[in-house]
Amino acid sequence: MPRVLLIEDDPSVREGVSLGLRRRGHDVTAAETGEEGLELLAGLRPELVLLDLMLPGINGVQVCRRIRETSQVPIIMLTARGDDFDIVVGLEAGADDYIVKPARTEVIEARIKAVLRRLGDTGGKPGVEFHGELAIDRAGLTVARNGERIPLAPSEIKLLLHLSASPEQVFSRQQLLEYVWEHSYHADARLVDACVRRLRHKIEDPARSPRYIQTVRGFGYRFGPL
Repeated sequence: MPRVLLIEDDPSVREGVSLGLRRRGHDVTAAETGEEGLELLAGLRPELVLLDLMLPGINGVQVCRRIRETSQVPIIMLTARGDDFDIVVGLEAGADDYIVKPARTEVIEARIKAVLRRLGDTGGKPGVEFHGELAIDRAGLTVARNGERIPLAPSEIKLLLHLSASPEQVFSRQQLLEYVWEHSYHADARLVDACVRRLRHKIEDPARSPRYIQTVRGFGYRFGPL
């Protein structure tokens, strides 16, 4: 089972989530502050981070940004509020998904499995594809621009692989939610938009209008034209 780093300041939530996941076979290490979590990260090398958004001291958004400076480990935010602004800020910082507390252990485990499953399905043929200066290696799950490798989070690479597998095809936000995040309800459309913004920032030329991931107003996104 995957190693999980849980960063949560609420003792009852921390203990409840840790116990619930351990009973299902997960290897869980818990930290109660952002500082402690960052210290544990390097030595532990977890396969996924569960990160509370509202932490004392270094808050969850700051922790997420620091993690993304050195690691592309999958991150799921835990938030006690369904506030759109807080969630979008967390997603923009590099989180791959979020869960609103309180949540049952089954829900948390299902989200963990979904996030980790994303990189197991490339959704296309193996080999390296070239789209202008962008090189996409479906077998190696890597992306490079002008020969320089671009670090992408799991949700970002899964989204790019799915869009680029069908150039010019328009995908609705709901279709992308169901494929990339395995969510079937409409409230999470912001997951798609936040991921697209992060991906564009990494692979697009900021001086131009989007070249690779284009918005189709009122519907969704497509890859190309090139």
